[in-house]
Amino acid sequence: MPRHASPERPGPRALILDFAGVLTDAPGRTIRSWCTAEGLAPGAWGAVLTGHPEGRRLYAALELGQIGQAEWNRRTAPLLGPGVDPLNLMGRAWAGVPTARRMVGLARAARAAGLRLALLSNSFGLDPHDPYAHAGIWDLFDVHVLSETVGMAKPDPAIYRHTLDLLGLPGGACVFADDHAPNLAPAAALGITTVHVTGEREAVADLESLLGLSGSGAA
Repeated sequence: MPRHASPERPGPRALILDFAGVLTDAPGRTIRSWCTAEGLAPGAWGAVLTGHPEGRRLYAALELGQIGQAEWNRRTAPLLGPGVDPLNLMGRAWAGVPTARRMVGLARAARAAGLRLALLSNSFGLDPHDPYAHAGIWDLFDVHVLSETVGMAKPDPAIYRHTLDLLGLPGGACVFADDHAPNLAPAAALGITTVHVTGEREAVADLESLLGLSGSGAA
């Protein structure tokens, strides 16, 4: 499992977790299946959100809280294709994405062991679809840092500093897991130990080792 470790320091006191692709399965397969069921090309969702100029602009605005999810639904639906229903568009696409049960188990074990937990998410709206409530993970965390509520998004270094401020800890006391490699370097620069999540089982094992939670039952 790829990871970047901070210099020698006492054991971790906090675990910071990304949401999509860390506390959930990687969403790509589920959303491609949803696209097919909607009569769209399997890659339509990704093509609009990352490859279409207006699609990229709208998604960036959603992440930063400049528009709400309902407005994003209404304005993105036509970009996906004629006749796409905007009603709860985000919720319909994400409803089938499974929660990462092993990772949630690891988070519960970390909290039971006395570590503070922070959720650090480049978010995608809370209303009408709340992905964190849907996944059942909100109450796991002592600190919640959502890009839409703080007006910052990873990999902006400021959002990592804000998370550390809320935790009341230095970077060297924290471990951060994210599935998007560009989000790791700014955290590592603050002394945070980072784990690149490329698979749930491997990431849980790596985090157990880093946090001294081997045999936690998360796997």
